[in-house]
Parts: sequence; C-alpha cells; structure tokens
Amino acid sequence: MQIDPKKCVACGNCVAVCPMGAIYIDPGVNRAAVNTEECVESYTCHRGMSMETLNPVLVRAVRRMLHVFRLRFDPEPDVCPTSAITPDELTWPRVVRRAFSDVTASHESTGVHGRGTEEVKTNDVTNRLDVGRTGLTVELGRPGIGVWFRDVEHVTKSLAEAGVEFEEKNPVTSLMVNRELGLLNPEILNEKVMSVIIEFNTAEADIVETLQILRRIASEIPTIMALGLSVRCDEQGHTDIEGLLRAQGFEFNRAKTNIGIGRAELAVAATA
Repeated sequence: MQIDPKKCVACGNCVAVCPMGAIYIDPGVNRAAVNTEECVESYTCHRGMSMETLNPVLVRAVRRMLHVFRLRFDPEPDVCPTSAITPDELTWPRVVRRAFSDVTASHESTGVHGRGTEEVKTNDVTNRLDVGRTGLTVELGRPGIGVWFRDVEHVTKSLAEAGVEFEEKNPVTSLMVNRELGLLNPEILNEKVMSVIIEFNTAEADIVETLQILRRIASEIPTIMALGLSVRCDEQGHTDIEGLLRAQGFEFNRAKTNIGIGRAELAVAATA
C-alpha cells in the first residue's frame, strides 16, 4: 500500500484504521507514510475508508489558515479527503501478504477467503479426520502483531520432526517445498502476514508429545499462538481429550460439537 504525498494532507485518519499500525505521520514532510515492512497488505485502509476527491492544495491552505486562528479542519474519521491511499501492484512474493491478510481475497490453493481454510472442525461434512486421529490447528499472529513466515516455518519444522501429517487443503501446506521436513518456500520467509493457520493431525497416542512441542515453540516465536484441537467422539458421545488437556495444564473452551445426520460414517463425528 502507498500514500501519495502529492495528495496527502496529513489528516491522520488512516493512522488509526491500519490494523498493524503500519501508517504514521512523517513529521519531516508532514505527510502520512507506510512502513512497508510492517504493512501486511490487508487493504483495510483502502477498503474501509471513504475516498473523497477534495483538492489537496485547497485543503492544506484551509488547514494552514485555520491553524493561524488555532482552529482545526478535520474530515470525518472514516474519510480520506483526497483519495491519497493507493494500492500497490503486488507481485510474488509480496502478494502472499494480501492472500493471508485481506479477508476479501481468496487463496488459489483452496478457493477459501481469509486464512484460506475451513479447518478440521467441519469434519462432520468433510470427514477429514479419521477415527484414532487428533486434528489440530495452530493459529499464529493477530492484528497488531502479525507473524513472519520464518517463524511459521520454525513451527512447521518442529511439527514435522514429530511426524505429524499436514492437512492437504491448507494454504500453508501448499507453500511447503518439503512436507516431510516442514520446509516452506524460501522466497516467502521474509514476508509478514496478519495471521495464518497451520492444520495437521496426529495419532491420539502422540497428542501429549505434540502438545509439549507446541508449548515449547510458543515461547520461541515473537507472536501469539492459539491452539485448536478436534477429536471424534465414541458412539456414546464421549472423549477423554478434556481430561488429557487438564492434565497437561491447558485451559480451554469447548467451542463446537458436530453431529452428523444421515450418513452412518459421520454419525459420531464431533469436534471438541
């Protein structure tokens, strides 16, 4: 994303809109500017603000005149009065930033918007999680902090060493050049995005080891990690996963329970 210095009047409205805090007023030139390293190309500023077409020379003159009388002219907070915000022509690998950060963009690998995955919690209709397996999602990043793909790779490499199976229908998996080692395309490692979701599954017998690995990794990466865990209940609707999580010292919320209807193989599918 760029801000045209010829149009910008330094009203500052776009500063508060950016979810990554990547826009600032440069006091040296009295114009808004974008920190390109921190910008994740979410297009929130361009999409979320009304673009007006006031003459920037006139607006600056009015602001200077009002300043003399200790008055201010501020447009509505959701308005860029001179349409100074201009999207870049994104190319590889920077285009990856928008794919993971712009909620209106869809991933080529899955055709899904946002982080590009419907997640294993839809197992009642997708049957992606087999009996005896535990599905996990690791979400990295949040607005305001984001995540670098070099840190995503640190997670995927550690999980690969534990022998997990990465989900086929997942954008992060599609960016791997070696799934057995959890290696991502080296061209994207210095790209930053709002957040990503890594999906994988492992044998129920290995879940404790996997949780311990994730707990260790969480302290090694400079971002936020959120863990989702999915299991299939038995025919009585029971699962031991809650007791296991408590024993490992994890606090959790039971987010969703799916009950398959009309298909025998899904009749006991559930997500905890």
